[in-house]
Amino acid sequence: MKEFIGTGVALVTPFDAQNNVDFNALERLVNHQIENGVDYLVVQGTTGEPATLTSEERAQVRDAIIKINNGRLSLVLGIGGNNTQGIINEINETDLSSFDAILSVAPYYNKPTQEGFYQHFKAIAEVSPKPIILYNVPGRTAKNMEPQTVFRLASDCSNIIGIKEAGNDVHQYLELIKNKPEDFLIISGDDDLVVGIVLAGGAGVISVLGQAYPKEFSNMIQFGLNGDAKEAYKIHYKLMDMIGLIFEENNPAGVKSLLKSMDICQRHVRLPLVEASSELQEKINTFIANY
Repeated sequence: MKEFIGTGVALVTPFDAQNNVDFNALERLVNHQIENGVDYLVVQGTTGEPATLTSEERAQVRDAIIKINNGRLSLVLGIGGNNTQGIINEINETDLSSFDAILSVAPYYNKPTQEGFYQHFKAIAEVSPKPIILYNVPGRTAKNMEPQTVFRLASDCSNIIGIKEAGNDVHQYLELIKNKPEDFLIISGDDDLVVGIVLAGGAGVISVLGQAYPKEFSNMIQFGLNGDAKEAYKIHYKLMDMIGLIFEENNPAGVKSLLKSMDICQRHVRLPLVEASSELQEKINTFIANY
């Protein structure tokens, strides 16, 4: 699945002052990615706040991005959660013809055993007409999906093609890369670790910060894939402080504040998230002024 080697971005969902989806801002955001070298787009990943969108809004956002993209980049759709049957139903009921893969987050709150993770994703794989990228983010789901479970799924389910690993655990990344099946993709979900992970054999990134700095992030990842550590880290060090800032309070409030400063979208998020504080906005503005 070569289209998923490189830089993917987890798009935010812009809102206007009335907390409605801002489709004009969404168009600016998508074109900003396409015009600056991103390899693929992730639609309604967790950064896109799908948990606070209605089913009608989710469909409208999907349709808008498909239209704006117009076949220019590969698209990945986030379909995940902690109700296995509900995910199966959503896959069966969603028109996936414009999407190249599904990104499915590990079940949250339920805290399944490793066997529970396996059975959950196996059931999804059995009905999915599209390749699946697993998403492990234990800091948000409260339970780590261990490498042996990932390898078991990769071995038993031919349409599970990779994992977005976001445990911020270098040892787990290296174990995944060292022991993965051939052609199985280890994709970083940690913007702060991605250069080292790509240099170690990772396939690239699904990034949050990358949507604000798509050209720089894409160049950084390409340098890493080419084994050029010096040039990759040169870009990383320029962006490093901002990586910390956008996650300082919550995601995606941080990156939305950055995107506002770049005149791409507004800062608005939906409850239970709140907008970034004025103190964080000032730090972000200072970074931009000095970048």
